[in-house]
Amino acid sequence: MHAQSFTSSNLPIVLINTDTNEAGVPQEIQDEIRIGANLKIIYRPDGSRNYLTDQTNANYLNYNGRISIEIRGSSSQSLPKKPYGLTTLEADNTSNNNVSLLGMPEENDWILNALAYDNSLIRDVLSYDLARSIGEYAPRVQFCEVVINGTYQGLYLLSEKIKIDANRVNIVKLTSTDNTLPNISGGYITKCDKTTGGDPIAWEFSTYIGNTVAFIHDVPNPTEVTTQQNNYIFNRFTALENAAAAQNASVGNGYPSMIDVPTFVDFMLINELASNVDGYQLSTYFHKDRNGKLRAGPIWDFNLAYGLDVFGNRSLTNVWQFDNGDNVGAKFWKNLYNNSIFNCHLRKRWTELAAANAPMNYNSLLSKINSYTTLIAEARVRENTRWGTIGNYTGNINTLKSWLQTRINWLQTNLGTPANCTFPTPAPVVISKINYNPVAVAPNSSNALEFIELTNNSAQTVNVSGYYFKELGVTYIFPNNATLAPNSKIYLASDATAFTAVYGFAPYATFTRNLSNKSEALVLADAFGNVVDSVTYFDNTPWPSEADGNGAYLSLIDLNADNALAENWTATSTPLSANEFEFDHTPQVYPNPTTATLYIYHPKVRIKTYEVLDLLGRSMMGQNLLMKNEISIDLSALAAQQYFLKLLFEDGSSVVKKILKQ
Repeated sequence: MHAQSFTSSNLPIVLINTDTNEAGVPQEIQDEIRIGANLKIIYRPDGSRNYLTDQTNANYLNYNGRISIEIRGSSSQSLPKKPYGLTTLEADNTSNNNVSLLGMPEENDWILNALAYDNSLIRDVLSYDLARSIGEYAPRVQFCEVVINGTYQGLYLLSEKIKIDANRVNIVKLTSTDNTLPNISGGYITKCDKTTGGDPIAWEFSTYIGNTVAFIHDVPNPTEVTTQQNNYIFNRFTALENAAAAQNASVGNGYPSMIDVPTFVDFMLINELASNVDGYQLSTYFHKDRNGKLRAGPIWDFNLAYGLDVFGNRSLTNVWQFDNGDNVGAKFWKNLYNNSIFNCHLRKRWTELAAANAPMNYNSLLSKINSYTTLIAEARVRENTRWGTIGNYTGNINTLKSWLQTRINWLQTNLGTPANCTFPTPAPVVISKINYNPVAVAPNSSNALEFIELTNNSAQTVNVSGYYFKELGVTYIFPNNATLAPNSKIYLASDATAFTAVYGFAPYATFTRNLSNKSEALVLADAFGNVVDSVTYFDNTPWPSEADGNGAYLSLIDLNADNALAENWTATSTPLSANEFEFDHTPQVYPNPTTATLYIYHPKVRIKTYEVLDLLGRSMMGQNLLMKNEISIDLSALAAQQYFLKLLFEDGSSVVKKILKQ
């Protein structure tokens, strides 16, 4: 290790000066004991070169303020170059200061990743960028060079910490009072990891190699999680373990009803592409939103991957990391892989991602690697001078590239293609109306009046069992055996009582959380995550501005148009009508026409009364207080003609349907 003169960089420069002790000496940064410090980040907004002398120029300071800081990490703590965790603080040294650092969204918890053991210096950034490029959240990072108390410390990654936040893990934050449904259902961040930080093990699952894997609460904090919350999330993982072991792929009670299949598929593919030594058993995160499915990720800690393993020889090109005899994780990983339906989705996704110009294609990865190595070309020389841990950098990168090519070829051979798989044809269910920023109608808030309209754009009944919105934000999962009648519309609302009071009828169901007033991706998918319909709306041009808090809502102009395009939407303030809602809340009524018996079924609410009226409005027959989801009516005594069927539901909503007796 050698000190060196450091005056400027093409990368941002991070300056940390810790508070001094009584003798006026800067304090050393400790493990698990946070100390105060001042942080400056020198970064010229035009991307030009940064100089240490810029620290006195406010125009070039991306951040200039207080922090608390500590050493973090597990085995990496033993190295001379330390990783750090820091929190940006207000001037009072107590209040969190949510700020944007180097273009990353505002937050207060950050990490300085020391790139431990990684002689390429790019394994983590490659993995995190890859995850985001395939649609999964992973911590955003920025390369920087760090100086602490005047001493150059080398090349680091300034990184987001995994935590609940609208721009990080976008789930509801659980409180200590959320101990009954629906609130107890989320949100959680759970991890499989070492207990280095002193966090207690919540529970353990056995593995296929005879050891156990430890599950640890990350959010809520292990010291704050209640018994009820611990039991709830443990039972969700246990249900997954049992369903995967039983190879139960039922959308009603199998693993698709419990997990977001695409996130588990993507998590496996990223960890297997990298042959991540720690994957599945260590640094393995899961998260679950309120009323949502259990999701795998975000990914974390890929320094022992892509052929590098300083503790053995486990990151190989010709093994499955979930089944290689070391760090294999819980049994459900292998059981999911062995399930034919899950495996088909794994192969399909791999084929998509490994195609030409796709993120996991070798040439795409090669381009990323080259861009990173160019960016850090001068900093890695200073890094090696400071710590002497890189060696032959060109050789390291060439070895990584060669390893990656071999690994991709092995995965292609052993995963294969989905040629023999069958996937469902996307159902003709269309997101047709969105009220994302309504005008408040007293006593209801604006959020309470949000709704999403879905339309069955076909003449056939569509089974929507297990359909759900797969992007984090709004949460709703259709119940088992739910169907949409031909050409019918349904409304999902944020608040059923407010919706009914303002719009005049009850919605089909309510969703959890609220629509963004800025932009949100609404992705309706089947139980396995296959996309049915997708709309990402915005509150600015070319999307109609009248729908942004001005009394109108977004309405699709033509059900057969591409609803991903703003020009196919208009803003309308036309009241929702009961006639329109005749389709929305109508149960299945069949057969219609009928010669004798008429059957009525509603999957969501029970039928309170029915009445059959002739065309003059005279009551021909009826019955009260049935309180059933399914009834049958014998019409054999009625004359052959058209009638009206009037239904009243237990939630107070009603509907009138035309029926024909033959």
